[in-house]
Amino acid sequence: MSEAKVNPQIEESWKEILEEEFSAPYFGALKAFLIEEKKKHTVYPPGPLIFSAFDHTPFNKVKVVILGQDPYHGPGQAHGLCFSVNRGVDKPPSLMNIFKEIERDLRIPAPPHGNLEHWADQGVLLLNATLTVRARQAGSHQNKGWERFTDAAIRALSEKRNGLVFLLWGNYAGAKEALIDRGKHHVLKAPHPSPLSASRGFFGCSHFSKTNELLQSQGLEPIDWQQKK
Repeated sequence: MSEAKVNPQIEESWKEILEEEFSAPYFGALKAFLIEEKKKHTVYPPGPLIFSAFDHTPFNKVKVVILGQDPYHGPGQAHGLCFSVNRGVDKPPSLMNIFKEIERDLRIPAPPHGNLEHWADQGVLLLNATLTVRARQAGSHQNKGWERFTDAAIRALSEKRNGLVFLLWGNYAGAKEALIDRGKHHVLKAPHPSPLSASRGFFGCSHFSKTNELLQSQGLEPIDWQQKK
């Protein structure tokens, strides 16, 4: 496998921070896998949107990190931000539960759409561990190299930034706590918002108001969790 540096279309500050990853052999292998995969299958999200989380939220603008696992694998859903879907696409159950908790926590009514770009543009990094998926096959691109890449992003935030708020929902995201320096950052954990587990403690976690309290305690602007219409 070629070890030539891959030159992805990704926001410049992240490109610099993650430069070593792009020249690592595993990333070249990941690119080769995706090229072959796209010859035979539909892959989500579309190529230009794979790095949307980074493009919307430059490294030094990150204030909050929400970690997901996999992109949505249905038509038109995934657009590179975890839990978020394109406008005009039905809100998935986990996202509906996120909006329910925001409504309970902050009295903000659920929006008519599920596009979370408004959060990302304010400094909420909406990062999936795996950045691509084969259509209709959840988890199909796991263990191909993406996790190593996104772990490097989390590690870089932990090492080079201070006072970030990490929201870890569910066991998979919770395991990423090992990458985060708890002496420098705030970690809020809860069950996953999926219908299978939301009633076990996601509902009532108040992570959205708690996040804003932690930001304001550092003199930072709180996140406006209300979606634009």
